[in-house]
Amino acid sequence: MKERLSTREAANKLGVALLTLQRHVSAKTVDAPLLQKVGGVSVPLWSDRDIEKARKVLAGIKPGRKPKK
Repeated sequence: MKERLSTREAANKLGVALLTLQRHVSAKTVDAPLLQKVGGVSVPLWSDRDIEKARKVLAGIKPGRKPKK
């Protein structure tokens, strides 16, 4: 079976803070994986493919505040 990681583990693998990854998922700049049931709770489990897609998106985003339009 393929390895599945939590959002915290995925953030560590990407080299960003958990909150940073959660903000990008919330803002829909990074696609979150589909929710899966684990012990009766639905959680996103990240595959290596999901992490690579997120890495490509995050590489194109400059760090820091963005000016309001």
